[in-house]
Amino acid sequence: MYKSKRLFLKSKRSVRRPIQSGDQIDYRNISLISKFISEQGKILSRRVNGLTLKQQRLMTIAIKQARILSSLPFCNNPNQLKKRKRKLVARTTGHRINKKKGYVAKTTDRRINKK
Repeated sequence: MYKSKRLFLKSKRSVRRPIQSGDQIDYRNISLISKFISEQGKILSRRVNGLTLKQQRLMTIAIKQARILSSLPFCNNPNQLKKRKRKLVARTTGHRINKKKGYVAKTTDRRINKK
């Protein structure tokens, strides 16, 4: 059969209702909000979670409000949190090590250098 004579069959999309009628999209409803966040802490797209446009907008606003109010973390990746802790520990020692050039540079913080 030629390409021009093939019928275009549209796949039937199953109707999923991830949000029930009783659920409220609110920044305080963490159990509902956490279903729409990826493992890395990113907001899932409409194609992935099956929300309507209005629900997706409300969900995005609720997630951002919960992040600002410290109800949700900005990133959920434990590897990223470990890297941040290492950087904080390295800064408190008083010396910074530059691995590329191979020398140790002293910090300008006078409180650390005074003994």
